[in-house]
Amino acid sequence: MKKALAAIACLAASLAFAEPVKVGMVAPFSGVAADFGKQMRAGIDAFFKLHGDTFAGRKIEVIVRDTGGPNPEVAKRLAQELATRDHVDFLAGFGFTPEALAAAPVATQAKKPMVIMNAATSIITTKSPYIVRFSMTLPQVSAPMATWAAKQGIRNVYTLVTDYGPGIDAEKQFAKTFEAAGGKIVGAVRTPLRNPEFAPYVQRIKDAKPEAVFIFVPSGEQSVAFMKAFAERGLKEAGIKVIATGDLTDDDVLQAMGEPTLGIITSHHYSAAHDSPENRAFVKAFHEVAKGLARPNFMAVAGYDGMAAIADVVTRLGANIDADKAMAILKHEKMMSPRGPIHIDPATRDIVQTVYIRRVEKRDGQFWNIEFDQFPDVKDPGKE
Repeated sequence: MKKALAAIACLAASLAFAEPVKVGMVAPFSGVAADFGKQMRAGIDAFFKLHGDTFAGRKIEVIVRDTGGPNPEVAKRLAQELATRDHVDFLAGFGFTPEALAAAPVATQAKKPMVIMNAATSIITTKSPYIVRFSMTLPQVSAPMATWAAKQGIRNVYTLVTDYGPGIDAEKQFAKTFEAAGGKIVGAVRTPLRNPEFAPYVQRIKDAKPEAVFIFVPSGEQSVAFMKAFAERGLKEAGIKVIATGDLTDDDVLQAMGEPTLGIITSHHYSAAHDSPENRAFVKAFHEVAKGLARPNFMAVAGYDGMAAIADVVTRLGANIDADKAMAILKHEKMMSPRGPIHIDPATRDIVQTVYIRRVEKRDGQFWNIEFDQFPDVKDPGKE
């Protein structure tokens, strides 16, 4: 009888050990920002393609929920359902800052590690002890752009940013760093998050005649719209340089934007053209799993690295995935990413990474963000 009970106990333990690890992914998969979610998910699938989806005997199962965003109310409701009804072990994704901020209390109350794969306002990780970010912050990529511009002798800049958390972060950090280096902000404008008409703003910038204009707009539809206005209003012909965060020349839509992007300088943490064996393997796997996406972008690499971190937690904890133990691992993560070396700052649970200065160039008929300078080990200056 004792042997039979022991056998049953062993069988029960093995079955429990084999239960999947559930990752609840909250992101836009429809609407104008549908590619945000698709890029992150393709990055996750590229990780599985290269490394498998089972760790310590446990398969990782991704449960996708579409916010149709930006939609913070929906994001919060979906996160709550995933935590309480689907009993996920992790929350992940989050394409927009308002969605991440809305879901943050859910992570705290339900004690679910929340892996940010895009949302980039500095304050996000301060809103729950269970949040860790594998994407970027806008201050993190804006400060190097300001430093680089000042070193090139640019002395006056006009700024144009989208009027929500990331844009305001980008505007403030660029101005702070640029002015500290002796530069001057000669004008600033914030555009609506939804359906902006860029032509009047671009004309205002042209009339002000700055040496350069610093841009942050969300990648995709808005970056395409800005570049159209930029070309139509003749900023390049007027001698006004465009410097921007990498969202403007997003790899996924760069080819579609075409000739007007040539020569534009951006600062970002990832380019599909990044020259490393890790990135070549990632890009190859991405193309094998992605549907309807031209190239991996910065959201895809954050999806890849975020899932790599989750897999590391599963490998180390196995059957006993406890939120606090998971966070103790996540906030000390260090790895070689397709973007280069990354690690998490344990004090802020934010990523530390290389920020590259890139120029749009045409090679073999294709437009690429080509890296030519870099700032290693950049922390989020928004938290300093």
